[in-house]
Amino acid sequence: MERFRQYLRGDISLWGVILFFALLSFLPVYSSSSNLVYLEHTGISTWGYLLRHLVLMSVGVLIIYLIHIFPYRYFRPLARLGLLVAWVLLFFALLKGSTIEGANASRWIYLFGVISFQPSAFAMIILLMYVASYLAEVYGTKVSFADSILPLWIPVGITVGLVTLPNFSTGAIMYTMVLMLLFIGRYPIRHILLSFFFTILLAGLFFLFIKAFPDAFPHRADTWKSRIETFFSKDKEENYQSERAKMAIVSGGFWGKGAGKSVMKNLLPQGSSDFIFAIVVEEYGLWGGVSLILLFIIMLVRFVVISLKATSIFGKLLVLGVGIPIVFQGFINMGVSVGLLPVTGQNLPFFTTGGTSIWMTCIALGIVLSVSSKGVKSEELKAIDH
Repeated sequence: MERFRQYLRGDISLWGVILFFALLSFLPVYSSSSNLVYLEHTGISTWGYLLRHLVLMSVGVLIIYLIHIFPYRYFRPLARLGLLVAWVLLFFALLKGSTIEGANASRWIYLFGVISFQPSAFAMIILLMYVASYLAEVYGTKVSFADSILPLWIPVGITVGLVTLPNFSTGAIMYTMVLMLLFIGRYPIRHILLSFFFTILLAGLFFLFIKAFPDAFPHRADTWKSRIETFFSKDKEENYQSERAKMAIVSGGFWGKGAGKSVMKNLLPQGSSDFIFAIVVEEYGLWGGVSLILLFIIMLVRFVVISLKATSIFGKLLVLGVGIPIVFQGFINMGVSVGLLPVTGQNLPFFTTGGTSIWMTCIALGIVLSVSSKGVKSEELKAIDH
């Protein structure tokens, strides 16, 4: 263990959770990919999806390793540059990006025609890095709302706006995470409430604009409206995906049907993405689902511990800013599967069959480990001095 410890800096417990997540993800990804192969006819075999996941996960672990040895103080200037890059990518995806299942899915950019890249995932990391940097800069000072419009709210508004147009749920999550970070960073609560008021007002005006000019953003308002109506609908035909997900969870029982033995994976159109948690519970039972929830809780606890141990305000806020959305996204995905939330299209980190969403998660985890690495290094130096 000590031999590996000399190469892995930072919080060793978080490293353990990450590697455990990576190993656990292979069987559900392999099992749920049969839906894509036999029903969606993607032209890729189940072994092909497994191999692709192996490549994505291997590159992801390498990304974590490379970022975690990178001093986190350099993320402050990179956040400003990254924000400009994120805007370009989001704008390009909005104009030229591909769509999945027409208007009912987010816009993506395809790399080499094979790997899908969702700029909104990258934009969320960069925006929260930027907000953490801003809060560290003004920490302990009196900030007026007017003074923070240009350095804070305009960048937040542009980023969230570009994300929300094609993907309302991700935009809403991004804005929620920004407000959470502002609250933790002791930004005045009255300013946060004022921002929320303006956001609600702008959202209402935007919906009215879409209704008045439906050709400007075809089907977007209808898509958002239909998902909410479907969630509250008692018609099982309209809500068939959620009903089948619940059937999968119930049929799993306590111990589950066993790896690869899910029946509902062939009946759930989004069984490899939006509802993969239901497939996990069907195959591994209640104990498997609860174990997965506990792993996310352990990850959240490690984020909090690392934040408390961080040696700078920026480090403390950076860990929570890029770390909490991973857990938040996981719980949203699980909430959709059990019927607590409407379909949002959010991934289950590590488990969802996809493209670079895994890499975006790994970038965020690498940043967290970079902060923890600095803390551990400082503690070791203090021990040597004493």
